[in-house]
Amino acid sequence: MLELRPNCECCDADLTPADQAYICSFECTFCPECTDKLTGICPNCGGELVTRPIRPEAKLATNPPSAVRVFKPDCKTKTVP
Repeated sequence: MLELRPNCECCDADLTPADQAYICSFECTFCPECTDKLTGICPNCGGELVTRPIRPEAKLATNPPSAVRVFKPDCKTKTVP
């Protein structure tokens, strides 16, 4: 099950489960603005960033989103390994 992380890794903007967000196959999570700046490529793995699915609100109580924040302020300047 997807973690649905609560923030953008680059700018630390809050992302609710209903907000538009983008993830790579490792679930690195980015807001739309940072995804545009990253040209749709994850700075951590080099993978494609795709739209994160929305979890239906009725399922959030039994399948809550993650509360763990991942913040990497250098992500916009980082080169992919």
